[in-house]
Amino acid sequence: MRLGVDLGGTKIEALILGDDGAEIARQRVPTPQGDYDGIVAAIRDLLAALLSELGEEQAAFGVPVGIAIPGAVSPATGLVKNANSTCLIGKPFDKDLAEALGRPVRLANDANCFTLSEASDGAARGANSVFGVIIGTGTGAGIILGGQLHEGPNLIAGEWGHAPLPWTDDDERPGPDCYCGRQGCIETFLSGPGLSRSYREVSGTDMKAHEVAELAATGDSEAEACMVRYERRMAKALGMVISILDPEVIVMGGGVSNIARLYTNVPKLWGEFAFSDQLTTKLVQAEHGDSSGVRGAAWLWPRTTRTAQTTLASGV
Repeated sequence: MRLGVDLGGTKIEALILGDDGAEIARQRVPTPQGDYDGIVAAIRDLLAALLSELGEEQAAFGVPVGIAIPGAVSPATGLVKNANSTCLIGKPFDKDLAEALGRPVRLANDANCFTLSEASDGAARGANSVFGVIIGTGTGAGIILGGQLHEGPNLIAGEWGHAPLPWTDDDERPGPDCYCGRQGCIETFLSGPGLSRSYREVSGTDMKAHEVAELAATGDSEAEACMVRYERRMAKALGMVISILDPEVIVMGGGVSNIARLYTNVPKLWGEFAFSDQLTTKLVQAEHGDSSGVRGAAWLWPRTTRTAQTTLASGV
């Protein structure tokens, strides 16, 4: 049995997996807004309700839980940082959860959990090296090397969205302002809002990212030109990743990942930017969709781990 929790900005999802990856049960509840103690209690009560519904309280005694969070744990302090749910910042979230749940807890960034899920039993299963990208309201990534989650000594591996867009054209400099305080970050170009902004700049019309792609499919010239620019920008950003990491598979999730033309067009373009005469890298869509975060959280603990004596926190 494996236990996973995905803490999102609007919902908390808990999942029980069998050791073979088969889903046993799942429940969701709203995320208490701005209430740290409320979030801890909500996770505790959600897991208890899920296990009670199945009559699995005794079977799950001592089973550790993995938790995906929208932020990071500082390796220097052990406290949460860079969290979209700002009430978590500066808190010993892993320790408070372990005490509330009475079981070991491991935290990881939600993009890491997404990548781990898809590498474990999803679209990138069997690959030795995977770059997992979530492109939605933001842009994050996780890395699998040697079949294992790679977080790095500073726990920032995969912070691709806050690197500058490489090989910028004149109209891409200095780039849009990013919330991180810089300009021209990959996230400002490739996120869903980035694609929407790009279309608004040429059309004066507000549209969501998927609507721009749908309009382009009807033959609209402005939307098509916007999509062509977007695909080239994605090819630049992923071409840089290929030259640095050389992953076997790049797997995409998030709302923008549902734009089907990306999987055909971007690989045709990224050879211009990656430092190789040919590329065998695969670009694929996530198999588990928005369930990858909670599934990856459930995969955080090794199958043999069944002790309630230690607590380990990690994140990017």
